[in-house]
Amino acid sequence: MSCLSRLLLIMCLLTALGVSAQESDRAELTYTQRLSKRFPDSAFLLLREMYSQALARKDRLGTGIVLQQMGQICFYLGNFPKALDFHGQADKLFRDGGERDLEHVAANLDDMGIVYYYNKQTPLAWKQYEEALGIYRRTGNIEGIADTYGRIGHLFEKRQRYDSAFYFQRLALQEYSRISHKQGMAKIYENMGSIFEDLERYDSSWYYFTNSLELYDQAGEEVASIEVVNNLGDIYRKTGRYREAIVQTGKALALAEKTNDLYERGAAYRDLGKAYDLLHQEDSAYHYLELSRRATIDIYSKENTRQTAFLSVLFDIDKKNAEILRLGNVRNITLIVTVAVIVVVSLLVALGWMAARRKQERMEAELARKQLEEERLKRELETDRKELDVKSQELEAKRKGLTSYTLHVIQKNQLLEALRDRLAYLVKEDKRDQKKQLQQLIQQINQNFNHDQYWDEFRETFGQVHQQFFDTLKRHTDDLTANDLRLLSLIKLNLGSGDISTLLGISQDSLRVSRYRLKKKLNLGADESLTNFVQSV
Repeated sequence: MSCLSRLLLIMCLLTALGVSAQESDRAELTYTQRLSKRFPDSAFLLLREMYSQALARKDRLGTGIVLQQMGQICFYLGNFPKALDFHGQADKLFRDGGERDLEHVAANLDDMGIVYYYNKQTPLAWKQYEEALGIYRRTGNIEGIADTYGRIGHLFEKRQRYDSAFYFQRLALQEYSRISHKQGMAKIYENMGSIFEDLERYDSSWYYFTNSLELYDQAGEEVASIEVVNNLGDIYRKTGRYREAIVQTGKALALAEKTNDLYERGAAYRDLGKAYDLLHQEDSAYHYLELSRRATIDIYSKENTRQTAFLSVLFDIDKKNAEILRLGNVRNITLIVTVAVIVVVSLLVALGWMAARRKQERMEAELARKQLEEERLKRELETDRKELDVKSQELEAKRKGLTSYTLHVIQKNQLLEALRDRLAYLVKEDKRDQKKQLQQLIQQINQNFNHDQYWDEFRETFGQVHQQFFDTLKRHTDDLTANDLRLLSLIKLNLGSGDISTLLGISQDSLRVSRYRLKKKLNLGADESLTNFVQSV
């Protein structure tokens, strides 16, 4: 049975059951709305018949609702100018009804908002949403308020203004929660999950998608839940849980096949191909990517068929109208030319749409290539990180060696200091025959303090641990001696004054004088700490 015959049968049954004309119209409009998603051309033909009947009955409201649905079909098929034309006619009819038809005005404004947005007229889209929101607040329609908030949030999301998107989505969720509207709540959770996914906050994204799926299941919305299940599969894949991603995407594929949803089936094939590719199972990856490619071709074919049928309907309708007007008036030749122009423009729009779809496919392929390239770069970065860890371990070993070396020098100098003191004591005695030899030993020990043969080795190791230290100091002043640099190095090691004086073989008083001279060379104030300055370099 054809769709037109089915509608006529429904109309006859409603009449036989004594249903009023207004109730009959509502039932017919509900049927055409469901039909429009699968068979838009057939739905458009039925709506055209209903439009003629509503005009004959002078049913202003019914005519406006029919025009609104016709606009929705034109938007669904990508014919935005025609969609705006039908919605504009509906808007005028709804506004003529005054206060009683305000909610119809608001619903139609929401439809116009999304058409304007996809037609790259964002300011006009925002204007429609604001007016619709004002009407719903005025009439107290909570569901309408929530729906409009969600649309506004979606608009901000597409413009990547995520803070504003979250704000309006939360307002929508709050309103839907007030009336326990599970399907609406599920859609908002899905929107928020998508935003978090764009922000790569996958834990939050998983939370909202899970809640959305649960609410869709409670509401019995199996078709709407397919995309959510597929999104959960994406989250698992993006967080490296490839096996779980395959299981989740497999569920989405089963649902898509059950409901014969070609779009979601193609998306599931593509995601399975990506997951298997990440697992390096190239045969499975190729298999599903090939299925995805075939699904894309089927979608193109299906859309082309729909576009052709729809354009044919528009052409037949316009041709019929032009013929009627031509018989009434010879001057309608101009109208025929206009109709021809409309048809050509519509065909060009269809061709443009097809070209855009092909371009999108190429962009998706390029995106997939870039994703593979990103994975390769990540692996290279991981290798670099491991090399950096090895170098860090080597540097730590050198730091420990530097500390050990410093302790060794301290112990050696302490021993030399004790020997020097002992020898100095012996010199003070009256044994003149030993005095000259003892003085020579003291002189050698003092030379050992000031010209340690290991200082060059110490400086090299210190420079590896504290890179750029000496260069940074020299930028403050060029007047630093080798002894100055040695003292600064020991301060950098955070040694106490006693250890430093022992290492340098000088007294505490001499050390204080040296620190004072260093502060002057480095242009430090009297209240500034030399130790703090050195530790900050």
